[in-house]
Amino acid sequence: MKLNLVSHRDAIKWIRQGFWLFKQNPLGFLMLVFMYVFFAQLAILIPVIGVFIVLLITPALSIGFMTACRQAIQKERILPTVYLAAFKLPSTMARKRVLQLGLIYTACILMLSFLASLMVDFEALLPLVTSDQPPSAEAMQQLYKMIFVGGALYIPVAMLMWFSPLLVAWADMPLMQAIFSSWMACWSNRAAFAYYIFIWSTALVALPMLIGSGLDAVGLGSIASYVVAPLSMAGLTVMHCSFFATWKGCFTDNNIEQLPS
Repeated sequence: MKLNLVSHRDAIKWIRQGFWLFKQNPLGFLMLVFMYVFFAQLAILIPVIGVFIVLLITPALSIGFMTACRQAIQKERILPTVYLAAFKLPSTMARKRVLQLGLIYTACILMLSFLASLMVDFEALLPLVTSDQPPSAEAMQQLYKMIFVGGALYIPVAMLMWFSPLLVAWADMPLMQAIFSSWMACWSNRAAFAYYIFIWSTALVALPMLIGSGLDAVGLGSIASYVVAPLSMAGLTVMHCSFFATWKGCFTDNNIEQLPS
């Protein structure tokens, strides 16, 4: 397993390859993303433990989705059971490390949430979800602050977890080495990742807001959700496909699947 250094322009290539991957099996990938969203929403309904379950198995689910990307390249059928790929790894130690990654990820998110609660007034955000009245200036200020603070705090966690599940599952790396290698891959290629995140943030956050505002302006606000929701789901799916492209771009492995350059 070799770490590659890429330029910021590779971010465009990763996104282009994500679209290519998506086109290999759009229904299969959409099914996987819909399943994850449905499961997460269902699990959250379980008090306290539901959130922990989602966080705990997130690394395992990411391995499942990346395995689906491999299958799409090899023209294999994508089934829902691909999400169990992490639990079918031939190495017992690798399966154990994936669960340990889940525990580490859960602990990181809990710590992140605690730190965010010290900096953001969550009580000021309650009217956004409990009131039909237009949000106050204070509520909007706290919302933007939450987005900024949450994003800033999550970046180090994302760097630690971006590649570590795949390094554990596919490269059979020890846990700490996988986490360190993930961090180094993201840090060494930080320009490409910064550009990559900027593009997806614009596509998945700013663009839907712009479309919604545009429809409101011409009196078609009632259909905004019917337009924005499918586009957001498709964009989210392509983004997940592009995660596989970041893996192939940042690491050279011995697997035969290749993406178009």
